[in-house]
Amino acid sequence: MPDRPKAFLSWSSGKDAAFTLYEMRRLGLADVVGVLTTINEATGRVQSHGVRHELLDRQVEALELPAVKVMLPNPCPNAVYEARMEEAFGRLRSEGIRHVIYGDLFLEDIRAYREKQMAAAGMQALFPLWGRDTRDLAGAMIASGLQARVACVDTRRLDRSFAGRSFDDGFLRDLPAGVDPCGENGEFHTVVTAGPIFAAPIVTSIGEIEERDGFAFADILLK
Repeated sequence: MPDRPKAFLSWSSGKDAAFTLYEMRRLGLADVVGVLTTINEATGRVQSHGVRHELLDRQVEALELPAVKVMLPNPCPNAVYEARMEEAFGRLRSEGIRHVIYGDLFLEDIRAYREKQMAAAGMQALFPLWGRDTRDLAGAMIASGLQARVACVDTRRLDRSFAGRSFDDGFLRDLPAGVDPCGENGEFHTVVTAGPIFAAPIVTSIGEIEERDGFAFADILLK
Protein backbone atom coordinates (compact mmCIF):
# COMPACT_ATOMS: atom_id res chain seq x y z
CA MET A 1 0.00 0.00 0.00
CA PRO A 2 1.58 3.34 -1.01
CA ASP A 3 2.42 5.84 1.71
CA ARG A 4 -0.27 8.40 2.32
CA PRO A 5 0.82 11.97 1.57
CA LYS A 6 1.48 14.25 4.52
CA ALA A 7 -0.85 17.23 4.52
CA PHE A 8 -1.87 20.29 6.49
CA LEU A 9 -5.53 21.17 6.98
CA SER A 10 -6.87 24.69 6.47
CA TRP A 11 -8.44 25.23 9.90
CA SER A 12 -11.18 27.87 10.18
CA SER A 13 -12.23 26.71 13.68
CA GLY A 14 -15.59 25.62 12.24
CA LYS A 15 -17.58 22.51 11.39
CA ASP A 16 -16.48 22.14 7.76
CA ALA A 17 -12.80 21.98 8.70
CA ALA A 18 -13.54 19.65 11.60
CA PHE A 19 -15.60 17.24 9.50
CA THR A 20 -12.98 17.37 6.74
CA LEU A 21 -10.40 16.11 9.22
CA TYR A 22 -12.82 13.42 10.39
CA GLU A 23 -13.36 12.24 6.81
CA MET A 24 -9.66 12.31 5.96
CA ARG A 25 -8.94 10.05 8.90
CA ARG A 26 -11.94 7.80 8.29
CA LEU A 27 -11.09 7.30 4.63
CA GLY A 28 -7.32 7.26 5.11
CA LEU A 29 -6.79 9.75 2.28
CA ALA A 30 -3.81 11.55 3.79
CA ASP A 31 -1.77 11.82 6.96
CA VAL A 32 -2.88 15.16 8.45
CA VAL A 33 0.15 16.41 10.37
CA GLY A 34 -0.92 19.99 11.24
CA VAL A 35 -3.38 22.81 10.74
CA LEU A 36 -3.06 26.18 9.03
CA THR A 37 -5.18 29.09 10.22
CA THR A 38 -5.45 32.85 9.64
CA ILE A 39 -5.64 35.38 12.47
CA ASN A 40 -6.74 39.01 12.35
CA GLU A 41 -3.82 40.98 13.80
CA ALA A 42 -6.03 43.84 14.97
CA THR A 43 -8.50 41.73 16.94
CA GLY A 44 -6.45 38.63 17.72
CA ARG A 45 -9.36 36.52 16.47
CA VAL A 46 -9.80 33.94 13.74
CA GLN A 47 -10.32 35.69 10.42
CA SER A 48 -14.00 35.81 9.32
CA HIS A 49 -15.32 33.66 12.19
CA GLY A 50 -14.34 36.10 14.94
CA VAL A 51 -13.36 33.28 17.32
CA ARG A 52 -11.09 34.25 20.20
CA HIS A 53 -7.43 33.29 19.93
CA GLU A 54 -7.51 31.40 23.23
CA LEU A 55 -10.43 29.28 22.03
CA LEU A 56 -8.53 28.51 18.83
CA ASP A 57 -5.54 27.45 20.95
CA ARG A 58 -7.77 25.15 22.98
CA GLN A 59 -9.06 23.58 19.74
CA VAL A 60 -5.51 23.02 18.52
CA GLU A 61 -4.63 21.43 21.85
CA ALA A 62 -7.65 19.11 21.57
CA LEU A 63 -6.70 18.21 17.99
CA GLU A 64 -3.21 17.25 19.21
CA LEU A 65 -1.71 18.75 16.05
CA PRO A 66 0.78 21.58 15.53
CA ALA A 67 -0.60 24.84 14.11
CA VAL A 68 0.84 27.35 11.68
CA LYS A 69 -0.82 30.74 12.22
CA VAL A 70 -0.84 33.35 9.48
CA MET A 71 -1.26 36.86 10.89
CA LEU A 72 -3.23 39.22 8.64
CA PRO A 73 -3.74 43.00 8.96
CA ASN A 74 -7.20 44.54 9.13
CA PRO A 75 -8.16 45.46 6.48
CA CYS A 76 -6.07 43.04 4.48
CA PRO A 77 -5.32 43.88 0.83
CA ASN A 78 -5.28 40.79 -1.35
CA ALA A 79 -1.62 41.30 -2.22
CA VAL A 80 -0.70 41.18 1.47
CA TYR A 81 -2.86 38.09 2.00
CA GLU A 82 -1.22 36.28 -0.89
CA ALA A 83 2.29 37.24 0.22
CA ARG A 84 1.74 35.97 3.75
CA MET A 85 0.10 32.78 2.57
CA GLU A 86 2.97 32.22 0.15
CA GLU A 87 5.36 32.55 3.08
CA ALA A 88 3.36 30.00 5.08
CA PHE A 89 3.24 27.59 2.14
CA GLY A 90 7.00 27.95 1.77
CA ARG A 91 7.43 26.95 5.40
CA LEU A 92 5.26 23.87 4.89
CA ARG A 93 7.08 22.96 1.70
CA SER A 94 10.43 23.17 3.51
CA GLU A 95 9.07 20.56 5.93
CA GLY A 96 8.18 18.20 3.09
CA ILE A 97 4.47 19.07 2.94
CA ARG A 98 3.02 19.16 -0.56
CA HIS A 99 -0.73 19.08 0.14
CA VAL A 100 -3.19 21.40 1.88
CA ILE A 101 -6.73 20.19 2.59
CA TYR A 102 -9.75 22.49 2.35
CA GLY A 103 -13.35 22.02 3.50
CA ASP A 104 -14.91 23.85 0.56
CA LEU A 105 -18.17 22.37 -0.73
CA PHE A 106 -19.32 23.85 -4.03
CA LEU A 107 -18.10 27.41 -4.73
CA GLU A 108 -16.19 26.98 -7.99
CA ASP A 109 -14.44 30.38 -7.86
CA ILE A 110 -13.04 29.71 -4.37
CA ARG A 111 -11.77 26.30 -5.42
CA ALA A 112 -10.15 27.70 -8.55
CA TYR A 113 -8.44 30.42 -6.52
CA ARG A 114 -7.06 27.93 -4.01
CA GLU A 115 -5.83 25.60 -6.75
CA LYS A 116 -4.05 28.51 -8.43
CA GLN A 117 -2.41 29.50 -5.13
CA MET A 118 -1.31 25.95 -4.47
CA ALA A 119 0.07 25.44 -7.96
CA ALA A 120 2.11 28.65 -7.67
CA ALA A 121 3.53 27.33 -4.40
CA GLY A 122 4.39 23.96 -5.95
CA MET A 123 1.69 22.25 -3.88
CA GLN A 124 -1.69 20.60 -4.35
CA ALA A 125 -5.08 21.41 -2.81
CA LEU A 126 -7.38 18.58 -1.72
CA PHE A 127 -11.17 18.94 -1.36
CA PRO A 128 -12.59 15.77 0.26
CA LEU A 129 -16.10 17.20 0.86
CA TRP A 130 -16.48 18.70 -2.60
CA GLY A 131 -19.83 18.24 -4.32
CA ARG A 132 -21.65 16.52 -1.46
CA ASP A 133 -25.29 17.45 -0.90
CA THR A 134 -25.11 20.04 1.87
CA ARG A 135 -28.28 18.99 3.67
CA ASP A 136 -27.08 15.40 3.84
CA LEU A 137 -23.63 16.63 4.80
CA ALA A 138 -24.95 18.80 7.64
CA GLY A 139 -26.84 15.80 8.97
CA ALA A 140 -23.73 13.63 8.73
CA MET A 141 -21.74 16.20 10.69
CA ILE A 142 -24.24 16.15 13.53
CA ALA A 143 -24.57 12.35 13.45
CA SER A 144 -20.78 11.99 13.76
CA GLY A 145 -20.91 13.58 17.21
CA LEU A 146 -19.55 16.93 16.10
CA GLN A 147 -20.77 19.79 18.30
CA ALA A 148 -20.52 23.42 17.25
CA ARG A 149 -21.86 26.87 18.03
CA VAL A 150 -22.81 29.51 15.48
CA ALA A 151 -20.14 32.17 15.91
CA CYS A 152 -21.24 34.58 13.19
CA VAL A 153 -24.26 35.22 10.97
CA ASP A 154 -24.73 37.45 7.96
CA THR A 155 -27.73 39.49 9.10
CA ARG A 156 -28.68 40.22 5.49
CA ARG A 157 -29.50 36.53 5.11
CA LEU A 158 -30.18 35.26 8.61
CA ASP A 159 -31.65 36.83 11.75
CA ARG A 160 -29.19 37.74 14.50
CA SER A 161 -31.05 35.38 16.87
CA PHE A 162 -29.23 32.48 15.16
CA ALA A 163 -25.88 33.74 16.49
CA GLY A 164 -24.73 31.65 19.43
CA ARG A 165 -27.09 28.75 18.71
CA SER A 166 -25.96 25.15 18.63
CA PHE A 167 -25.48 23.65 15.18
CA ASP A 168 -27.97 20.82 15.57
CA ASP A 169 -31.11 19.36 14.03
CA GLY A 170 -33.24 22.14 15.51
CA PHE A 171 -31.00 24.76 13.96
CA LEU A 172 -31.30 23.11 10.55
CA ARG A 173 -35.09 22.93 10.82
CA ASP A 174 -35.29 26.64 11.65
CA LEU A 175 -33.18 27.85 8.73
CA PRO A 176 -35.18 29.98 6.27
CA ALA A 177 -35.63 28.79 2.71
CA GLY A 178 -32.65 29.72 0.56
CA VAL A 179 -30.07 29.47 3.37
CA ASP A 180 -27.56 26.70 2.73
CA PRO A 181 -27.61 24.09 5.55
CA CYS A 182 -23.82 24.30 5.78
CA GLY A 183 -23.66 28.08 5.34
CA GLU A 184 -21.45 27.65 2.28
CA ASN A 185 -22.57 31.01 0.85
CA GLY A 186 -21.37 32.77 4.00
CA GLU A 187 -24.75 32.84 5.74
CA PHE A 188 -23.19 31.67 9.00
CA HIS A 189 -19.93 30.43 10.50
CA THR A 190 -19.39 28.05 13.38
CA VAL A 191 -16.86 27.13 16.04
CA VAL A 192 -16.43 23.46 16.97
CA THR A 193 -16.38 22.57 20.65
CA ALA A 194 -16.52 18.75 20.66
CA GLY A 195 -16.43 15.76 18.37
CA PRO A 196 -14.58 12.63 17.36
CA ILE A 197 -11.52 14.59 16.23
CA PHE A 198 -10.98 16.17 19.67
CA ALA A 199 -9.12 14.51 22.53
CA ALA A 200 -11.57 16.20 24.93
CA PRO A 201 -14.59 18.49 24.60
CA ILE A 202 -14.22 22.23 25.11
CA VAL A 203 -16.65 23.79 27.57
CA THR A 204 -17.89 27.22 26.46
CA SER A 205 -20.50 29.83 27.23
CA ILE A 206 -22.08 32.53 25.09
CA GLY A 207 -21.17 36.14 25.80
CA GLU A 208 -22.44 39.27 24.10
CA ILE A 209 -23.82 39.36 20.57
CA GLU A 210 -22.20 42.22 18.68
CA GLU A 211 -23.30 43.57 15.30
CA ARG A 212 -20.86 45.20 12.90
CA ASP A 213 -20.53 45.52 9.12
CA GLY A 214 -23.72 43.55 8.48
CA PHE A 215 -22.77 40.59 10.67
CA ALA A 216 -23.76 39.45 14.16
CA PHE A 217 -20.91 37.89 16.14
CA ALA A 218 -21.51 35.73 19.22
CA ASP A 219 -18.62 36.01 21.66
CA ILE A 220 -18.00 32.38 22.53
CA LEU A 221 -16.05 32.15 25.78
CA LEU A 222 -14.07 29.43 27.48
CA LYS A 223 -15.47 28.35 30.83
